Amino acid sequence: MTDGAKAYPEARRKTKDKSKKTKVEEKKNDLCDRLFEFAVRVIEFLKTLPYSPENKTIRTQLSKSACSSGANYEEAQSGSSKADFTNKVRISLREMRESNYWLRIIKRTVKEVNGSDLDYLIKESGELKSILGSIVQKTR
Repeated sequence: MTDGAKAYPEARRKTKDKSKKTKVEEKKNDLCDRLFEFAVRVIEFLKTLPYSPENKTIRTQLSKSACSSGANYEEAQSGSSKADFTNKVRISLREMRESNYWLRIIKRTVKEVNGSDLDYLIKESGELKSILGSIVQKTR
């Protein structure tokens, strides 16, 4: 231990605290990561969707909504106020609802897709909807 650390033990403690993440910070990072992974998996899944004029529309809309949900949540992390944060999370929730909708449309109308990938995406979008909805409710 250096003389400075002996003289100023609180300086040493502050350094330790910076390396620890709070549970809230970890949950935020988990959600950011989940939203990012969801968008990536949707994009990868859409590459397997057969070409048709109808599927082109679905592909475009689902890609936009899946990516937008994560992007808006990322923006919410630097919101200038509580109202700004809540509004951006609310937009993220809307986009996730839209993603879930398009995934269900694919399940009902497109037979030539990997069902297990699609089921995973539907389940994950449902869970993400619940999490985002809970955040919106708690921040009102």
